[in-house]
Amino acid sequence: MSTPTARTPGRVRVRAVYPGSFDPFTPGHLNVVTRARDLFDEVVVLVAVNGTKNPSADEEERAAAVRAVLPAGWTSVTVAAWSGLTSAYCRRHDVGVIVRGVRNTSDLQAEYQLAAMNQSLGVPTVFLPARPELAAVSSTAVRTLGKLPPSTRP
Repeated sequence: MSTPTARTPGRVRVRAVYPGSFDPFTPGHLNVVTRARDLFDEVVVLVAVNGTKNPSADEEERAAAVRAVLPAGWTSVTVAAWSGLTSAYCRRHDVGVIVRGVRNTSDLQAEYQLAAMNQSLGVPTVFLPARPELAAVSSTAVRTLGKLPPSTRP
């Protein structure tokens, strides 16, 4: 899998992937990446194609938008676009774990099913609960608010 790090001899480096459609990338997404950076040696924000969603931009454009938001000094975080199974990306790129943010019990139920499938394909999932002040923010809500005329926004 991974090799020992120079920082900690004998310790295995762990690469994580944080997949999503990120349409758009929200403060909640950024919070998950921030916390994942503290847990793993490397984090790949994987801008994925989801056949059940109709994003406002293609995955390369969304990946560029995510890159623009991430601090330049975050050398342990990269962004990639991907149109296959997350588990296939993990196997191909030596990634040991999937990170998923959950905002509520509905998210957890849906994410648990995905996690079980990915586990059966050899890749475990770590859930990071949303910070309470970010739990109500979804990409759908951000897109909806962005479409409202400025005078009608909260």
